[in-house]
Amino acid sequence: MKRRAFITLLGGAAAAWPLAARGQQARMPVLGFLGSASEADYKTTTAAVRRGLSEAGYVEKQNLLIDYRWANFQYDRLPALAAELVKRPVDAIFTTGSVVSALAAKAATASIPIVFANGSDPVENGLVASLNRPGGNVTGISFINSQLGPKRIQLLRLLNPKTAVIAVLVNPKNPNAADAKAFVAAGRSIGVDIVIVNASTEPEIKQALDRAVQQHADALLVHVDALFNDGRGQEQIVALAGQHRLPSMMANTTFTARGGLISYGADTSELNRQAGVYVACAGKSRPICRRSSRRNSNCGSISRLPRRSASRSPNRSCCSPTR
Repeated sequence: MKRRAFITLLGGAAAAWPLAARGQQARMPVLGFLGSASEADYKTTTAAVRRGLSEAGYVEKQNLLIDYRWANFQYDRLPALAAELVKRPVDAIFTTGSVVSALAAKAATASIPIVFANGSDPVENGLVASLNRPGGNVTGISFINSQLGPKRIQLLRLLNPKTAVIAVLVNPKNPNAADAKAFVAAGRSIGVDIVIVNASTEPEIKQALDRAVQQHADALLVHVDALFNDGRGQEQIVALAGQHRLPSMMANTTFTARGGLISYGADTSELNRQAGVYVACAGKSRPICRRSSRRNSNCGSISRLPRRSASRSPNRSCCSPTR
């Protein structure tokens, strides 16, 4: 008997994954996984997404295939990688790392459902029409890390009221580099000069921090980007900031775990888990899940001190696959 079951992706997309195939030949749904970072540096993210999928009843290689594409921080590769997933084809695409991966996926297809999880403003960057009604084939979870930049500037000043110059590390190849204006304005409002230092590769991170020291920076704020968020890039920043005795702040809680001074931002592990649930969750058009520092957040201090644990939002109801 022919049998077909569907799960509908979010964001108004009317697409579906066939969980039972036609005739006798079974076909597992295929999820395209598009990352702007590297597989080695984003193991925590992939594990969190798999947890969310598992909670919804989907386990990789058992009843779901995941086709991974990693740009290894070479953002200009993302359009070609997204096109490969569309050509395969996949039943849905999950994007992570930076907003650039989500933009590449959106440019590649208007029909395959796309679920993103990143720290940028999805409306400002043109991913969706609005938070409440995303429209089209794109939805996801925004950590709203970019919008917390001015607050981080204020916190760094509070740590040391004598702070006169704060260096902000940004990746000029990420659209959120445009947040520099907001950083400068936030600094001006509290009497702090902001110095923007750029890095788009690991070697450039050292050069950027050297420039920060040359500009007499008293503290360092690391803006949100896949190159800085995890793995080797983050370890390099922690080591260089320690070498230059620069108090430093980043959004991700892994920063303090690696020895950074303070983190302020969303609990990205928990939100990536929720993104996994989002991919498999039943329903039609859903609003963008938006989390600020007030919920699912961590504000860590010196790494050897205990950090405030994150509060968890209730699990979303979701469907289980047809067995």
